Amino acid sequence: MKALIHVQHLLGTGHAVRAAAIGRALAEAGVAVTLVTGNRLPPTLDTGGLAIERLAPARAADASFARILNEAGAPIDNAWRAERTRALTAIARRVAPDILVTETFPFGRRQFAFELEPLIETVRAARPGALVASSVRDILVRKEDPAKERAMAETAARLYDLVLVHADPSFVRLEDSFPFAGEIADLIRYTGFVHTPSALEPAGEDGRDEVVVSCGGGPVGGRLIEAALGARALSRRAGDATWRILVGHEHGGAMLRALQARASAGTIVEPARPDFARMLHRARLSVSQAGYNTVLDVLSAGCAAVLVPFAEGRETEQSQRAQLLATRGRATVLDEADVDSSRLAAACDAAIAAGRPPATTVDTEGALHSAAILIEAARKPR
Repeated sequence: MKALIHVQHLLGTGHAVRAAAIGRALAEAGVAVTLVTGNRLPPTLDTGGLAIERLAPARAADASFARILNEAGAPIDNAWRAERTRALTAIARRVAPDILVTETFPFGRRQFAFELEPLIETVRAARPGALVASSVRDILVRKEDPAKERAMAETAARLYDLVLVHADPSFVRLEDSFPFAGEIADLIRYTGFVHTPSALEPAGEDGRDEVVVSCGGGPVGGRLIEAALGARALSRRAGDATWRILVGHEHGGAMLRALQARASAGTIVEPARPDFARMLHRARLSVSQAGYNTVLDVLSAGCAAVLVPFAEGRETEQSQRAQLLATRGRATVLDEADVDSSRLAAACDAAIAAGRPPATTVDTEGALHSAAILIEAARKPR
């Protein structure tokens, strides 16, 4: 059995992390998996067992996602779109997968419908009866125009056999962020959260009783980093701790060096680390955005947490996720628009004063469940 997974991350890298985890689970079950990526994969990503196909890279110009840029930083044009479509459909014909998974689309990535709808048509022509599935995270970004959300449901009903929702329905359900979930209820399968943290243990005492500040794998989170640089000196409950600020690789080396030059005593600034998840098990406090993978790392570690959800442009997903944790007593939330050193220090003090958060049990075997669901469905005639 063969599978092809398409993933296009534009800012953060969580989409690629989740897609690769599902790919590895399929590979471990004996499926030959090809992961097609439309952007550069993060250097810490485990792609063991996967055949990687790289399309011409694309990224968002900013958090509005209004402009998509090519590798040279220029807006993509029709010639670029035609070449990407040609390359992607050629891969599909060569692989002829039994299982096709599109990450996010059609519930996002509408700018890439130009290549994804031809991809589905090509797969169905190359392998009649192939299973076509969409892979979506727990919470979707809300659209101001309900017609756009209805169109997503209509596309799913027209083109897809399954919609894998990577969430524990006892914690959050698709209808909490997508009002037309009922119209595709027959397609939806909840998989549990996809959480595959690194088992790498930090060296020495790294992370021990520290405040670990992270901003995900993409080029966002600059306001949080700036606030963290000055918050240690203002904190009553964490001013004695080492503050370790982890900077995403896409911020670039020049920014990293500039931040390191400004860091005061007791503050360490370094690149994002593959042992981040295990470091949280040692930490006094986690300070982060509220991305899918980071929140799962925080829940798994059981540490006190401050969440500063990414909310630029029209982003609603991280704010909704952060509030879910706050209502369960699992995190202190600080709005991104309000973040500065003094407010961040106060939020850290409040989170530490609240003590160890209550345990939260959710299904985090989403990669394994996704693989099992896909393999079982692919074996059934359609």
